[in-house]
Amino acid sequence: MQKTASPAAGLHRASLKKLHDLDAALELMYYGWRGMTLAADEYLATLELSRPHHRILYVVARRPDISIGTLIEVLGISKQALNRPLNLLLQRELLTSKRSPEQHRSKLLRLTQEGQRIEQRASGYERKVLREAFDRVGQPSAAAWMAVMEAIADKN
Repeated sequence: MQKTASPAAGLHRASLKKLHDLDAALELMYYGWRGMTLAADEYLATLELSRPHHRILYVVARRPDISIGTLIEVLGISKQALNRPLNLLLQRELLTSKRSPEQHRSKLLRLTQEGQRIEQRASGYERKVLREAFDRVGQPSAAAWMAVMEAIADKN
């Protein structure tokens, strides 16, 4: 059921007018992100989930028993933006929520087995795209990409 983008999909960037010397890099960032997340997003859509749900599952998988406040900080979003996707994940029993023994007002989140399965599969699609790209460009280019992305991520 996995659909792939048509070969022409990535060519649209070639027809865009460049207004700045960094426009090509911005377009590659946009189309690269879309290309990396396409299969994962299509899989998530079959489950009636989306990118925000995957981001939550991804973080909670790597920080079991994370508090909602810390999750908000890690994701860099508002409590309001987190509310709807988090509630759906809890309702669908992809996450559990329990009170913190130290801070009774704080809730701690953890993935259920089904939540783990979904997170692993969605992230697996993205890792596959990255692995194929890194194998194609070679280790020095992959390391350079990592350095650029780290510099951009440090702006948060």
